[in-house]
Formats: sequence, structure tokens, C-alpha cells
Amino acid sequence: MEQQPNNQKENQDPQKGRKRNFFIAVIVCLLILLILFGALHGLTGQASAEKITYDEFVGMVEDNRIEKIVVDSDKLKVTSVKKDKNGDPIRYEVNMVGDENALLELVGDRDIELSKKEADLTASIVSALMSIVVPLLLVVVGFSLIMRYMNKSGGLMGVGKSKARSYVQQETGITFQDVAGQDEAKESLQEVVDFLHNPENYTKIGAKLPKGALLVGPPGTGKTLLAKAVAGEAHVPFFSLSGSEFVEMFVGVGASRVRDLFEEAKKSAPCIIFIDEIDAIGKTRDTHYGGNDEREQTLNQLLAEMDGFDSSKGLLILAATNRPEILDPALLRPGRFDRRIIVDRPDLKGRVNILKVHAKKVLLDETVDFDAIALATSGAVGSDLANMINEAAILAVKHGRTAVSQKDLFEAVEIVLMGKEKKDRILSQEERKIVSYHEVGHALVSALQKDAEPVQKITIVPRTMGALGYVMQVPEEEKYLNTKKELDAMVVGLLAGRAAEELVFDNVTTGASNDIERATKIVRAMITQYGMSEKFGLMGLAEQEDQYLEGRIYLNCGDATATEIDHEVMKKLKEAYEEARRLLTENRKALDRIAGFLIQRETITGKEFMEIFHQVQNETSPASEEG
Repeated sequence: MEQQPNNQKENQDPQKGRKRNFFIAVIVCLLILLILFGALHGLTGQASAEKITYDEFVGMVEDNRIEKIVVDSDKLKVTSVKKDKNGDPIRYEVNMVGDENALLELVGDRDIELSKKEADLTASIVSALMSIVVPLLLVVVGFSLIMRYMNKSGGLMGVGKSKARSYVQQETGITFQDVAGQDEAKESLQEVVDFLHNPENYTKIGAKLPKGALLVGPPGTGKTLLAKAVAGEAHVPFFSLSGSEFVEMFVGVGASRVRDLFEEAKKSAPCIIFIDEIDAIGKTRDTHYGGNDEREQTLNQLLAEMDGFDSSKGLLILAATNRPEILDPALLRPGRFDRRIIVDRPDLKGRVNILKVHAKKVLLDETVDFDAIALATSGAVGSDLANMINEAAILAVKHGRTAVSQKDLFEAVEIVLMGKEKKDRILSQEERKIVSYHEVGHALVSALQKDAEPVQKITIVPRTMGALGYVMQVPEEEKYLNTKKELDAMVVGLLAGRAAEELVFDNVTTGASNDIERATKIVRAMITQYGMSEKFGLMGLAEQEDQYLEGRIYLNCGDATATEIDHEVMKKLKEAYEEARRLLTENRKALDRIAGFLIQRETITGKEFMEIFHQVQNETSPASEEG
């Protein structure tokens, strides 16, 4: 394994040699052309003469300054009696006017040698060859050399050459131990690794290695990391290429790169080819609205290559995408990408394991509890969690600590999710009061509802992502389903901030825009997707696209039904808002006291919030009033 990099360099030297030879050939052709044209120019320069008018010629004849006249077709080659600096006679050229008789009459009995040049067919042919045929021949030869190099290198300057980077296990340095939170995906890929290690165990019974495996999931879940881990575990070369690297402005270049990639991979088999973001070339071939010839040719070549290679030689194709719904059906059929491996967002246990993996090289103190951090980061992917660990380490250094504490980790979670504290944004007293009541409204209604998540923290310190304050709620356990009561409580809690503003200040602000947006989205999903509407029942009225990206929803119903959906959404939101107002009105004393405490402290914990809430409840309970 240690000699592999040297072999790689040896493989790269012929390519450099071909490029060097190409440049030498081009330069030699250019030099030959320059020399040839220079020689022709020199020859014509020797025969060239100063052009004069016929009147000047007549004057020179009358002054006896002409020694010799040669008639060459319709031109006169005139030699003067005068000499130049080198002692050679001066030559002139003039267009002939009239016929030869007129010339004889002009010369008369003067001492001028008059002759006529006969046409030299051989010289004409040689001149034509030198001036036209030879340069053209050199251009053809140079062009053929360039085209021959393009065929060898995959295109001009390697434009059709595959850009795949070949990695070996020691260079990637990644194994399955470095990938956490994706146990099911690792189990599926472990079978592939075992096949590459022990193919005879599978071929003996008649099993074949899958030709391809498609890794599907949201961005940041570790699809590329898993592919590198497979190569690291199998100890085989790893060819990595992005889908966008196949597509160029020249038609046919992508197909050429696909051919070159598979040729190189077959030489290195057993090996793994990894195509990241395969949707760049694998998009469905729909010509209804026009297509992309280059991309479709590249896809056709990829399909042909996947049919053409023998998987028993240990050649495996891995591809990653977060848009599987737009891939061409021919790419997904058995015999091409035989397996679809879902690399989804990690669950609670997976997030704990991911945090442990990324915290291996980070010094931690005894207060760190990864379970609590994992509960607070529901929906986070591996890249988010890695970023949180790194931010926590930076915060520890910033605060002068030698190890990361639980406080650093929670603060890092807030930074990743909400942004850094914006300390230069100073709110006025009136705005601080409004934001305090708004956030306490959220927290108080959540505490009053049975199906809401418990409050972890309340703050009115502005954040760089635009929030003037927020309430952090952490579930007591991981959930995969939400009941209708939980969703209703969530909507009431979201609208409680606006309800608190109106109840206390008899006015409203723009601060509830994000709350209204999220509440509307939940209610619309309850009606159109979850079948939780009494009016529409179990009818599905919307579909989701881009499942692993934004997850946008679009309606699949008529305009009249869409109008009724809007009316139903307005009705549900109005009912939730009235419920929030009712809860806050009944607990106005707790709202005022907690908001006043928050204005003084700016940030309070969930424990402090619940202590004040229970204290107020005890003060207003019937037993305390009787006492």
C-alpha cells in the first residue's frame, strides 16, 4: 500500500509527456510555417521593384536614364542606368500602356536593350506549390497531429479526459468507525465491502455484486463520507467525480469523460466509482419542453457503460443525490443502480453517536451530557452536529477554559440554529418590554398546555439571524409522530406571542411574522396532507416535492377547493388565536411577573421560568386565598 502513490505519479508522467510532445509539435509546425513564409517573402522581395507611373517612365526614357526594358505580359520590368548603394542596378516596374508598337516608337533609336520575357510554365508551377500547396499541406499535417493527440488525451488540453481523482485507503483515512448515526446504511454497504474482500463466497452460490448503489438523503447527512468509508474498508482505489464535472459546453465531452472514467476504473478493478450529485447528469430525459443534448448524451453513455461492465471483476458504482424524484427511470432500474440506500437525518441515538465521533479529539469536562444536546438538536444532520462541536471548542478557548463544558455546547447549539448574540443592537425600553411579553407569551402558553414541549430557555437578546428573542423548547423524548392535539398546541403556542402583545399593549407589531408563517404552514398541512380536517376528511389535497431539500408543498385540487382550504385555514388560525388569548388572560399575573423578571435578566432558564410560574399559581390558588 505504501508504494501506491509512487505508482500514481508514474501513471501521471505519460500524460505530462503527451502534453509536452503536443506543445512541441505545435511549435515546430508554427516555426516551419514562419520559415516558409519568410523564404517566400524573401524570394518575392528579391524580384520586387519600385513601382512608378507610366508618365515617370516616359520621362526617364527621354532623359536616357533607362538601360534595359523587359516586357512581361502587361508589365514592364525596367532597369535604370543608376546604381544603388550596393552597386546593383535600380529596378522599376510599370504598367504597360498601349501595345508593343507604341513602346517601340517611344524607345526609337535610343541605346536601350528591349526584350520580351517568355512564359515559364515550370516556374509558375513551382511558385504555386511554394505559395499555396506547401502551407496548406503543413496546416493539414499539424491539424492531424493535434487531432491524434486529442484522441489520445480525450480532447484538446484533456477536455474530454476524465477528471476523476483516484484515492486509496490510506489517503482517505476513513472507515465505518468514522461514520455514526447511519447504522442501516452501513449494514447495506458492509455487504458490498465483504463481497469485494471475499467474492468467492458469493459467486460460489451464484450471487452477483450489485452494479450500483444510490445514496439518497438530505444535504449534510454523510453520503460522501459513507462512500469514502466503503473504499477505506475495502482497501480498493476510489474514483471520485461530481456529476457537474461531466457536463461541458462542448457536445460529446461528457460522454467522452464517462468512457474514459470506466476505462481507467476497469484497469484498476476491483475499485469503486463515486459520482456525487448524480442528478446533474441523471435528470429524466423529458423533451416536452426541450432538452440538453450534451447532458442527455452523457446520461446515455453512462447507461451504456453500466450495462457493459462485468460486476464480478469488483467494479462498483456509488452515487449520491438529494433529488431522487427527478432521476431518469432507466438509471434506477435493476441492473443499473440495484440498491437505494437512504441516508436520512439521524435519530436521538444516532445524534449522540455522531457527537461522540466528532468529540474524540476535543477535550471535554465532566459536565458534558451528549444526551441532552441530542434532545435539543432534533432534525440536525451530521454536518450541523460537527459544526456545533467545533463552535463549542472555540467558545471554550474564548472564555479561557481548557476543556469544553455543557454550557459551551448549549451555546454552540444556539449559535448554529439562531446565530450569534448581536450585542451592538440595543433595544429601547419600550421594545424590550414588547419583546419580553411576546416571548413570555409563547413560553407561558406552552407551559399551560398538556401536549406542548417543556421550555428550556427564554431570552430577549437579539441574534444575528434576525430574531429579537426566542424561546428554546426541548422535548422530553424523541418523537417520530405528532398527534392532532400536539399540532393544535403547537399552533396555539406560536400565536401566543402576538396574543400577548395585543392583550398587554392593545396593539400589535411586526415581530410575529415568522410565528404566523409557521402556524399557517402547520394548519395547512393538517388540512391538506394529514387528513385532520372535519370538512375535507381523509382527502389528500397536496403533494410534496423535493422531499430531501425544502420539502415544498403544492396543491393538487381545483381552484374552488383551494379557496375552501384557505377559508378553513383562516378559521383554524382564528380559533387557535382566541385560545391563546384566553389562556393568557386567565394567567395575566404570571405573564406580568415573568415578563418583568425577563426584562431585568434578559435571559432566564426553563427552571427559573417554572419556579415563578408555580409561585404565582400557588399565590392565586383557592387554598391560599382562604388562608
